[in-house]
Amino acid sequence: MTGKPAKNQAEAGRIIISVDAMGGDAGPAVVVAGIDMSAQKNPDIGFILHGPAEQLQPLVARKRALKGRVEIRDARDVVTMEDKPSQVMRNGKGTSMWSALEAVKTGEAAGAVSCGNTGALMALSMLRLRKLPGINRPAIAILWPSLNPQGFNVMLDVGADVKADAEDLLQYALMGTSYVRNSMDIACPRVGLLNVGTEEHKGRAELKEAFGLIADNAAQASYEFVGFVEGSDIPGNAVDVIVTDGFTGNVAIKTGEGTARVMRTALREAFQYSFLSKIAALLAMTSLKRLSKRMDPRRVNGGVFLGLNGTVVKSHGGADATGVSAAVKLAFRLAQHGFAEKLAARVASAGAHTQDNNASRTPRAATEKD
Repeated sequence: MTGKPAKNQAEAGRIIISVDAMGGDAGPAVVVAGIDMSAQKNPDIGFILHGPAEQLQPLVARKRALKGRVEIRDARDVVTMEDKPSQVMRNGKGTSMWSALEAVKTGEAAGAVSCGNTGALMALSMLRLRKLPGINRPAIAILWPSLNPQGFNVMLDVGADVKADAEDLLQYALMGTSYVRNSMDIACPRVGLLNVGTEEHKGRAELKEAFGLIADNAAQASYEFVGFVEGSDIPGNAVDVIVTDGFTGNVAIKTGEGTARVMRTALREAFQYSFLSKIAALLAMTSLKRLSKRMDPRRVNGGVFLGLNGTVVKSHGGADATGVSAAVKLAFRLAQHGFAEKLAARVASAGAHTQDNNASRTPRAATEKD
């Protein structure tokens, strides 16, 4: 198909989301079901769907809500979970993932969503969209269920890069702040730096250096820095943004997912233990359903790639239709708020402020020599 349908939708006032139909574990049928759910709920959204046309056309045709709302871009190749990012960067031009990102690069879509290989998606995103000026390392930000009024905290990085120096951690704080401000309407987010303790003398050298940088930028970037936080604060109410390196962040989210599975299994077994426990489960059914909905990982499915010239949302590979719809909703909301443009301005402003601070700390003799 040509590019006219997407153009027509944009002219009609719809925000266009580019979707990789082929990355998920369950195949394109689940992805199409997910965008159908989004279309039913939101009349202001349209889609460019990428993958083999002969597979996608009958799936889309069966969804009434998608009529006139989807343009299919024929992409014959697929990035698998086993593909190495370096291989995809060299040979991935014909894949649905590449095509989905290309629509964002050309401005046809306001954001991209993919359930595919995380490493390959980040590599291609950096190749096609490029990093924002001043960004050293992009980060993946996720929503974590919390005791805060908004119900979630944001944590980054959770796996884009296992390493992070002090300036990277400062940039994560700035990007996480902008993300919270635009996705949760919190004017002055609270930022915490993840460490092995809350005392200022604890932690690695780069954490102590990052502590000073994040504190110095708080007023200018309109966030409150609460200092070091511990793992127990990730689901707590002490902060809105948790900053860490990708290695620690990824271990934390995988631990959280595993713990949640153990708790669900243990709770199910406890209510099946005896006749009285089954009665108790029936009496508590309403409360249990409310708790299950609040803790349902599908509702917060979607890690946002921050630090790029465009919005990219990584959906979980095993996401069902509800999870895909949640990732699409997140991409739509960020596009609606002009998040990518606001983030670019925030990073540029903070970069200039940091350079000014560094210049003010330059010894007088060195300044005179220059």
